[in-house]
Amino acid sequence: MRLLKSTQNPAINLLTARVFYRRAARAIVLSGEDILLLYTQKYRDYSLPGGGIDDGENLENGLIRELKEETGAIKVQVGAPFGRYEEFRPWYRQGANVVHMESYCYQCEIDTDLGIRGLGEPSFEDHEIKNGMRPEWINIYRAIAHNEDIQRHFPNKGQSIERETFLLKLIVEELL
Repeated sequence: MRLLKSTQNPAINLLTARVFYRRAARAIVLSGEDILLLYTQKYRDYSLPGGGIDDGENLENGLIRELKEETGAIKVQVGAPFGRYEEFRPWYRQGANVVHMESYCYQCEIDTDLGIRGLGEPSFEDHEIKNGMRPEWINIYRAIAHNEDIQRHFPNKGQSIERETFLLKLIVEELL
């Protein structure tokens, strides 16, 4: 899959880092200029639905699982690969202080004839509930403007907002 971007947080030193590797899959679900995103109240940001791939799970199956869990999406079809975003950023779990995350992004379709625009009931994990996560169909240009505003005005923004804003802009450039 093509590499879209590779980033490294300037606060980390890979020569002395204890690195944890994580693969993630992220869904691009479009309906005209609207996109299915996750809004996280704690960080006030919009992000693509998706997340970590379990051991022994392939990217497509993990993406379907994550999309259903986080949005309640019904009848998910994984389509064309969009690209891979690689990042090295601080991490404080699994005995590591840096995570090397590769996010594999795919265009996806959901059956929008069922439920509310194709969404059933999400089944969030405890930390997602605590962070105030919710699925939302939103105009992609509004989501980009919102994330850019958060980046400018809130120092306590989430670590993923740069990735997500970059991906949203690239989606506009290449898919709309």
